[in-house]
Amino acid sequence: MSLSGQVILITGSSQGIGEAAALRLASEGASLVINYFSNADGAQALVEQIGSERAVAVKADASKLSDLDHLVDAAVAKFGKIDVVVPNAGLLLMRDVESTTEEDFDQTYNLMVKGPYFLVQKAVKHMPPGGRIIFLSSSVTAFSGILPPYLLYASAKGAIEQMTRLMAKDLARKGITVNTVAPGPTATELFFKGKSEQVLKACAAFSPFNRIGEPDEIVGAMAFLCGKDSRWVSGQIIRVNGGMA
Repeated sequence: MSLSGQVILITGSSQGIGEAAALRLASEGASLVINYFSNADGAQALVEQIGSERAVAVKADASKLSDLDHLVDAAVAKFGKIDVVVPNAGLLLMRDVESTTEEDFDQTYNLMVKGPYFLVQKAVKHMPPGGRIIFLSSSVTAFSGILPPYLLYASAKGAIEQMTRLMAKDLARKGITVNTVAPGPTATELFFKGKSEQVLKACAAFSPFNRIGEPDEIVGAMAFLCGKDSRWVSGQIIRVNGGMA
């Protein structure tokens, strides 16, 4: 129970990597703020599994600043503080430069760049020294074989990696570390959506292990970054991708 007493806020945590992270971190004693936008049943099921004394589900659009205010306020009202922030909510629109609309761009950047940026701004007011910011990027930012339709997604994740580098320098004055976990292909609903069996086999072949990662394999790195053993790790991009990049 190495995370006992820690309060961890994870956006987009009713399914996928966010759900796996919530369960893993709760198993180590943390209290969880489960954020969802549409999957109320999934979020409530997580609360019931963890226990209502150590978990709360909060509906909020992680791309809207007013909703982020509500999310942070709800976390503080329930637990009195926030120790770890994990801006996990995301989407994957496959767009090259010619096919990207302004709506596509705004939707992606509002959720995956603006949302995390301002969630941190709002949360750090309630974070004690020793706090952690753990962003989610993607190994597509470092994979030379990436295809043009990943442009919009990869550019947003590239912004996250630069935020990590600079926020780590800034928030060190508060005793808060900032790092990013960058998975490779991972078996989530978001990843599988719209992909043929042929594409999935090609993605598996990106790793020398010739398979797609599992959410549980990603959250181990997140658990490490939440704990005391990572207190001297900051400003880093940890690529959890089975040797893909």
